[in-house]
Amino acid sequence: MSAADLLKFAAGSFRGHRLRTALSLVGVGIGVAAVVLLTSLGEGARLYVSGEFLTLGSNLLIVVPGKTETTGAFPVFGGVPRDLTLDDALALERGIPAVRKMAPIIIGTARARVEGKSREITVAGTTAEFLGVRNLTLRSGQYLPDGDVGRGQRVCVIGAKVESELFEGRNPLGETMRVGGTRYRVIGVMAPRGESIGFDMDEMIHVPVSQSMKMFNRSGLFRIFLEVRFPRQMEHAERRIIEILKERHGGVEDVTVLTQDAVLTAFNRILRILTAALGGIAAVSLSVAGIGIMNVMLVAVTERTSEVGLLKALGVTRGQILGVFLVEAAMMSTLGGLLGLGVGFAGLAVARDVLPDFPLQPPVWAVYGGLAVAIGVGVVFGAIPARRASGLDPVLALRKRRR
Repeated sequence: MSAADLLKFAAGSFRGHRLRTALSLVGVGIGVAAVVLLTSLGEGARLYVSGEFLTLGSNLLIVVPGKTETTGAFPVFGGVPRDLTLDDALALERGIPAVRKMAPIIIGTARARVEGKSREITVAGTTAEFLGVRNLTLRSGQYLPDGDVGRGQRVCVIGAKVESELFEGRNPLGETMRVGGTRYRVIGVMAPRGESIGFDMDEMIHVPVSQSMKMFNRSGLFRIFLEVRFPRQMEHAERRIIEILKERHGGVEDVTVLTQDAVLTAFNRILRILTAALGGIAAVSLSVAGIGIMNVMLVAVTERTSEVGLLKALGVTRGQILGVFLVEAAMMSTLGGLLGLGVGFAGLAVARDVLPDFPLQPPVWAVYGGLAVAIGVGVVFGAIPARRASGLDPVLALRKRRR
């Protein structure tokens, strides 16, 4: 029996059981589509997080108050034994030659008012170096001025959304606005950026760090950003940061130094595991589809007993009969898998239109793996009916035909 005969025999079975075949194809297709869509969510989350950390800047070290003992953690809030101060930040800048830029930052919320209009905004107290450290871009005007960080001017740089909502189309440069009860002169407007590491940069106002300390009655910093000149200097700079601050804090190591690579590696590891788990959950539905294929094949064997008997009477071997039904099951699962891939990618196209900023993209292993599992499920679950067909006695099968 040639390959063409095998395919012709399988196609005949499909035509004879169209409804059952269609339902089996749909079952396999749903399973493969679920694998594509769910793993795309996990992979998209990983790519989104990676992109967010890359926007932080290059060769960046982030000093966080408080000691984190467990590796891979990302501390955000919580009590700390001792604050990071402006003096600490300046000591790091002076004591580590590898540091090219240093930007302390304080984060808080305050109410901004312009001629009767007001809204709650996020206030970032920082220095002129923050623009370069965070790879931010100005749309107009200038950023915070250089100078003594302890005596900042009452000036501010506003985000794009703050400009549109409080100034309503007129040029804000040189205008005055109240932030937390203090009058500030607007000297710059940031280019639209969107969200970055949990903050909407378009809804933020930047003021000198000393002014933010007065505004929030706070002496401790939220973070210290340090940009190192060359990647090879990162490890040495990290050690020096801990040494300098330990000496300044009475011999207590009470800070955590985060590097982009370390945090990104931790997130990638977690999200890859999540993606694999989502793919595994979706693949479970393929086993249900496999049971459907097995049922269709068992019915096909029962209904085509006489055909099997005739083939065996004509000299077709048991192995060839086994191959006929395995090919039929493989064809059914392959077609279902291809259908599922089509549905899955169509769903991704719709999802990308709904979530244009989220990089939905299935990992390559999920696409090929989903199709391979679908085919494998079809062959495995089709093996039982195929063995049953190959084991039929030709005389009994032909006798059933005469009946």
